Formats: sequence, structure tokens, C-alpha cells
Amino acid sequence: MPLTQTELHWSHVQSLLQLEADAIAKTAQRLNPQAVNLAVTLLLNCRGKVVLSGVGKSGIVAQKIAATLNSIGTVAVFLHPCDALHGDLGIVNAADVGIVLSNSGETDELLQMMPHLKHRNVPVIAILGNLSSTLAQQATIALDASVNREACPHNLAPTTSTTVALALGDALAISVMQLKGTTPEEFAFNHPAGRLGKRLTLTVRDLMHPDSPTLTSQASWLEVIEGISRGGLGAVNIVDQQGKLLGLITDGDLRRCIQRTKPVDLETLTAAHIMTQDPVSIQPEVLAYDALKLMENRPSQISVLPVVDEAQHCMGLLRLHDLFRSGL
Repeated sequence: MPLTQTELHWSHVQSLLQLEADAIAKTAQRLNPQAVNLAVTLLLNCRGKVVLSGVGKSGIVAQKIAATLNSIGTVAVFLHPCDALHGDLGIVNAADVGIVLSNSGETDELLQMMPHLKHRNVPVIAILGNLSSTLAQQATIALDASVNREACPHNLAPTTSTTVALALGDALAISVMQLKGTTPEEFAFNHPAGRLGKRLTLTVRDLMHPDSPTLTSQASWLEVIEGISRGGLGAVNIVDQQGKLLGLITDGDLRRCIQRTKPVDLETLTAAHIMTQDPVSIQPEVLAYDALKLMENRPSQISVLPVVDEAQHCMGLLRLHDLFRSGL
């Protein structure tokens, strides 16, 4: 039975992906161990920044590798060789390490820039598709990123070659990250807006409401209503004369208590009768993500948490709503 149009498309895409995956696998097997070791050592010992350069699609790959290095804490910049030759070489100094990318190894703009990097005593790692090229001869280290053919049916559009160059650049960057012992917390420090960054950096203090009203245990139920309404958080903390947490009253606690209280007894109903004594609480230095897990991973979900210091002095309220809104 002939393949359907959908099956043909799927088969074609699958074969192209396999082509590029095979090219990466062959690169891993073909790499010179000594050259890779020297390249990683240069990057690991770099006292300045890593300067990446390339033209066209190779330039785009170089920009992505620079972004990866920056994200793991290794300072990197992209320098277009044309800009470099018209004044931007001023950002380069002997403490830096250069990485140039070129499939042919004969990119004119890079070849014009190389003598000036050498004059500044900048070691250069070249990621190339041709180890017999001029760039390979001029670079401090040349890494083989050659491919048998591009994924393009005409073997023209940079596809497999750029994929291999990118994978090799990523491998160098992550090797440096591992050798430096970069922790998830250090990684998150450079990613404060991402979910990982938020989970490893945002604390309860960042999201809590420190100005939430508090009441004493002698407060009447009408004062409790007023306090909850004034705070707008759906709850109010109950404290003693020293400001230490005694209990928590949510609007749900208040409704349920009033429902089961006889009208004649409402006059004497106080916060002490309504509150949940010794409620689950949290300290401001705790990660917000840990607070989220504390509030969610339990038989009955908690919608609001009192925030206290080590001496149990009340510092505010944290709502589950605020945690969700933060993007955790």
C-alpha cells in the first residue's frame, strides 16, 4: 500500500533529523582528544571574556554559543569580524579567548581579523568544517566540525553543518560549566525570569504581604470582619501582646464559626473562639517554591500562610494566589 501524504512528510522529516543526529554522532567519534582538552582548558582558565565570531549562519550559531556561555556564568560576547575591523577590536585584550566559526575555513572577514587577534596575543579556538583550511592553520586550536553533506537536497543551505557546530559549541560550554562546578543556584542567578530561576531565587519575603493587619485574641467577630476586609487577603493573623503568632482566621473560618454560633452568643464571640491555633507558618527566608509545596502537598490545601521570624513574631501573610501569580 503506498504511503499517504502525511506519512511521506513524516518520513522525510524523520530522515532529515536522523541525518543531522548521525552527523553529530560522527563528530563525537572523530574529535581529537588533545585538541578538545586544550580548548576546554583555554576556556576554563580564561581570565577575561570569550569573544565569538562568524559570518552568516555561522555568526548566528556563534551568537547562540555566546548566549549559552553567558547563561552559565562565563562572560562572552559576539563580535562581527566586519565591525571588529572598523573599531570594535577595542573590546578584545590578551586576557580573552576567541572562538571563530566557519564551515569552509576560508571566510575572508575572519581571515582579515585573525592577524589582529594574534597581535593582541588572544588564543583562538576554531570550529571548522575543513581542517586543511587557512583558518585551521592560523588558529591556536582547530576542532573538526565537518559533515558529509547538508540536509538541504542541493547540499547548499547550511543545515547539518550549523547543527554540528552548535552542538560542539554547546558541548564546550557545558564541559566548562561542569568543571567549574556551577550549581543550579548559580545558574538560576542568571535566569531570574525563568521558572527555574524563580524557584531557586524567589523567597517568601519577596511575595509576602508585610502590611497585613493583625488582631489580638480578644478582638470581636465584627473586628475580625473589619480586619479581613481591610487587609484584602482573605485572612488575618492573631497575635499576643508581644506580636507573637497565636492563630489564624480565614474568611472561611469566620463564616463557619458564625453559622454554628447561636445569635444570642454572637455578642461574646471573639477571635480566640474563631481562630485556628498554632497554624502552619513559614519564615521569610524560605524559598517561595518550598512554600508552594508546603501549601499544596497535603490532604487539605492551604490558601494562606502566616509568616513569622525565628521567635514566632508575626511578619505578614503569604497567599497561594501570590505564588501562582509569580509563575512558579
